[in-house]
Amino acid sequence: QVQLVESGGGLVQAGGSLILSCAASGRTFSEYGMAWFRQAPGKERDVVATISGSGGTTYYADSVKGRFTISRDNAKNAMYLQMNSLKPEDTAVYYCATGLVPTRRANGYAYWGQGTQVTVSS
Repeated sequence: QVQLVESGGGLVQAGGSLILSCAASGRTFSEYGMAWFRQAPGKERDVVATISGSGGTTYYADSVKGRFTISRDNAKNAMYLQMNSLKPEDTAVYYCATGLVPTRRANGYAYWGQGTQVTVSS
């Protein structure tokens, strides 16, 4: 049984920083791609960043490029999202996901966490 558990969300002022964590269990973590998605109220779930199994290949949505950094620690079965220079438009529920290969499409991931709320105040 694959399980993903996000943590680290919260309320932060614009310009601030947060680090999200995703703890994974139930599979050989390093063999699979992972990603962070986010979903704001009334909007679709959109990709934020993806990372390959080795961590050597990453992708960022244009809206977060230069501000967010995705990383993973396969020894700890964990993935992270360092978020800097946060903006009110970053407010959303953030989800981690894992799948065979990293993809920008939400339907490419079989397993999802429960989500963690990030709220950025202006």
